[in-house]
Amino acid sequence: MKELANIALNITQMEGASYTDIRIILARSESIALKNGVIGHINKGESLGFGVRVIINGGWGFSSSSRLNKEGIEEATRLACRTARTTSSLKLRDIHLTPEPIYNEIWQTPYAIDPFKVSLEEKLTFLAQIDKILRADTRIKVAISSMDFFNEHQWLATSEGTFIDQSLMRSAAGFSAMAVDKGEMQIRSYPSSHGGLSMSMGYELVRESDFLENAERIRDEAIALLTAPKCPQGEKDIILDGAQLALQIHESCGHPTELDRVLGSEADYAGTSFLLLDQLHKLQYGSEIVDLIIDGTVPGGLATVGFDDDGVRAGRYYIVKEGRFVGYQTNRELGRITGENFSRGCNRADGFSAPPMIRQSNLSLMPGEWTLEELIEDTQDGIYMINNKSWSIDQRRLNFQFGCEIAWEIKKGKIGRIFKDPTYQGMTIQFWNSCDAICNQDNWRLWGVLNCGKGQPNQRAEMSHGAASARFRKVRVGIGS
Repeated sequence: MKELANIALNITQMEGASYTDIRIILARSESIALKNGVIGHINKGESLGFGVRVIINGGWGFSSSSRLNKEGIEEATRLACRTARTTSSLKLRDIHLTPEPIYNEIWQTPYAIDPFKVSLEEKLTFLAQIDKILRADTRIKVAISSMDFFNEHQWLATSEGTFIDQSLMRSAAGFSAMAVDKGEMQIRSYPSSHGGLSMSMGYELVRESDFLENAERIRDEAIALLTAPKCPQGEKDIILDGAQLALQIHESCGHPTELDRVLGSEADYAGTSFLLLDQLHKLQYGSEIVDLIIDGTVPGGLATVGFDDDGVRAGRYYIVKEGRFVGYQTNRELGRITGENFSRGCNRADGFSAPPMIRQSNLSLMPGEWTLEELIEDTQDGIYMINNKSWSIDQRRLNFQFGCEIAWEIKKGKIGRIFKDPTYQGMTIQFWNSCDAICNQDNWRLWGVLNCGKGQPNQRAEMSHGAASARFRKVRVGIGS
């Protein structure tokens, strides 16, 4: 691969480029779903190609191709150079990348079992076991169980001398049960909605899962929701479980701290951000117990890598420390703007055919000191909500409303009735400042996001958010339910 990469590097050197990188990527994927005992789909895919980025006269150029040979690389590289010259005539300022050491390394996601070597028979047998439990009650009209696996082998070479050989493995699995009776429909998912459990690991994710042990409970909860009362309206203390809190982190903390959104260069698809530069180190984002950290090294995270697509080594950085907003998610192009003069390693692309952009790393709320039992006992009038069902948030990431699959009433420290269609709404800063209790490490885990969209044309990215159950005071609930 070095020889192929050098073709692009040599051409751009002769073209007068101040910087070049080429990413060669071999990607494999497999997706399996069972619906009501019948195979919903079995999809397998493979792609191979490369993308070239170049800076000439202070402007970016990019081109990609699936023709991984001398002619294909030469053609794409020259197109990238022509594009850079065109964009340089329109630039507001020259592109200057933050400094980064030169690396010559191999990195691979740690895993025990290669999912692509596990038989299709074993995978379908496991999904069928879940399906049998879910559909043991005739009120379950739709039962879906699924698995998804993805492997990406990257080779990154830069004109600075870096050459990185990196292989990433991700696995996901989960299930859902939809109950229907007398015109009412309710759904429960496990272990979370929107993809189930997803981590950077191998097939051990499935073999070590507790899916079978929880299938009956999830089925029965879906059925119980059919006759449950609606979530009441009003102002309540709420406890969010880790799966729901992960999406709250993603939407109200992750996206607004992406520096390209703040600067307005990412606005068309996913909006901008309220976190302007003059708020850095000044804004009280949350209460003093709120610590939010991006970590590209945490074991199991979907954004856990050796290096990002800028060739920056993965690291760990505070975004919010003791409630104070202290940092953005950055890349080499924008790292200087915050005065740090380094990148926090948040640049990634959706495959070889897309240019890298700032994407959320694994962003987590650090655990506190409570057990869930203690937290419930300490809550006098509240609602405990589990698993996301819907969400809405404005483009600046300030006003939001989330819906969950299921909730339980809390009265005088005791769990009470089930509520269906629970919702809550608020404003980001007010909401995070109302956080007064977070459960401990025993309750904390990583929750994966498999389909974060950003950019035009749209790019998909994966990341994880670590969270434990946490309590938020005096939140509006039941609105729109």
